[in-house]
Amino acid sequence: MPRMSKVELYAATRRDHRGGMSMRELERTHGVTWRTVRKALDSAWPEPRKELPPRATGLDPYKPVIDEILRMDLDAPRKQRHTVTRIFHRLIEEHGADVSYGMVRYYVAARKPEILAASGKAPLEAFVPQTHQAGREAEVDFGDVTVRLAGELVTCYLFSFRLSYSGRAVHRVFASCGQEAFFEGHVHALRTLGGVPRGKVRYDNLKAAVARGLGLSRARVEADRWIAFKSHYGIESFYCRPGIEGAHERGGVEGQIGYFRRNHFVPVPEVSSLTELNEMVEQWDRQDDARRIGARSKTVAECFAIERPLLMPLPEEPFETGRLFTPRVDRYGQIPVRTNRYSVPIRLIGKRVRVMLHASHMVVYDQNVEVARHERLIAKGAVRRDLDHYLEVLVRKPGAFPGSTALEQARSASRFTPVHDAWWAQARKVHGERDGTRALIEVLLLGRHLKHEHIVAGLAAALRAGAMTADAVALEARKAAQAETEPAPSDRPSPGKAPANVTSLHEWKLTHLPPDTRPLPSVAPYDQLLRRRRASGGDHREGEAQ
Repeated sequence: MPRMSKVELYAATRRDHRGGMSMRELERTHGVTWRTVRKALDSAWPEPRKELPPRATGLDPYKPVIDEILRMDLDAPRKQRHTVTRIFHRLIEEHGADVSYGMVRYYVAARKPEILAASGKAPLEAFVPQTHQAGREAEVDFGDVTVRLAGELVTCYLFSFRLSYSGRAVHRVFASCGQEAFFEGHVHALRTLGGVPRGKVRYDNLKAAVARGLGLSRARVEADRWIAFKSHYGIESFYCRPGIEGAHERGGVEGQIGYFRRNHFVPVPEVSSLTELNEMVEQWDRQDDARRIGARSKTVAECFAIERPLLMPLPEEPFETGRLFTPRVDRYGQIPVRTNRYSVPIRLIGKRVRVMLHASHMVVYDQNVEVARHERLIAKGAVRRDLDHYLEVLVRKPGAFPGSTALEQARSASRFTPVHDAWWAQARKVHGERDGTRALIEVLLLGRHLKHEHIVAGLAAALRAGAMTADAVALEARKAAQAETEPAPSDRPSPGKAPANVTSLHEWKLTHLPPDTRPLPSVAPYDQLLRRRRASGGDHREGEAQ
């Protein structure tokens, strides 16, 4: 049975006394002394416990000395004030004190703010409640979240854009908190909200927006692209004080990120891609529209319905949120972008290419033509190689194919399936190591014109028929593509019937020639020329005869 508190003991004693118990019976029943019973009958509330005087320490005789040193420091130059170590050494050297450094440190930490407040020089920290007007203010910040992405535990960054009046917030998860993610988060939030706040948007001193601060003022030197972005959307920025001291100035978004992380990222979500995670985040945002913030009488959605018509309309022209780089392709067919490396077609080795880096992906251009597209890597120092970029050189060097890093990454990404391996193994048995590998590379080259799933279906059909040539795989892949777009033919074999033999691609092309709609040849124009020639020749001969 749990032990009763003193208030409960007094209440039970008074209840039993009203029931007719004597003082002695109350003592035996509750196991207390006569004095305790008397106090319970006199008052329903126990008397406060007496505070014992503080225990004397070896530092007590020197506390006035420390207080005097701290008072002298109030008027001393800022860089020539006593530290705890200096106070400790002075007590030993000047007063012969037998005290420890920890005793001095704890006393100074507790006494220094009291002396500063008593002198009237301590700043008064107070918070003034604010009223936000509809459609005029918003707050923006990043917060880190942990996600299990494709089976690996990684740290991502949660972008939050929150309207101050309604509390309507839009979130987005990015692999980094760089300027690309900062811009894309704004674009997504403004499109979702359907407008731009007409007043100030509060920001932390993010590197994506602020190049450097100017002294202790709120003035900031902003990044050029951020200035252009603000001008495009008509955003008026307001920068809070740096660090914890300015956290209360954007307390709405700070609390929003904490609420969103605790309610939707616990337990840690497991997703295969950031696209899948952001679809979940959008659904969570819609769910949060039904909640009430604090003691408000209206939900977030009801307040946003009032605020939405007051927002400034969005511009019609889009803003390029990606960041441009112009790296040079190295001899491995790779380009460095930030801290990672990505592959491009090997024909670009030695050339400079244009890279448009976005928050979640990157696009590589050569002479305004897209030549590569990669999902952005999260880890630093990582490398991503696309097998398709190396196929031209692997046709000439098939011996480098089995141990290539691009092949291993293709296997990890499920682009190189067990069907590929089975067809490759059979092709090497039939054609030899070199020619069998080269046949597989020719099959992989078909991926530039056919879908991946159609090629896999073609490989499986060719493997069942024992056709170890790229032409046979191409034919079966085109059949699989036609089966998706065209109705099934009437002469399609039944499930119990054996499949037809695989023909060569040349024969198949001859039997599937397009209809010839050209008119049949005619010699009528030539007949007309002959008649004219005969007529002119006859007149000439008559002239000679005359």
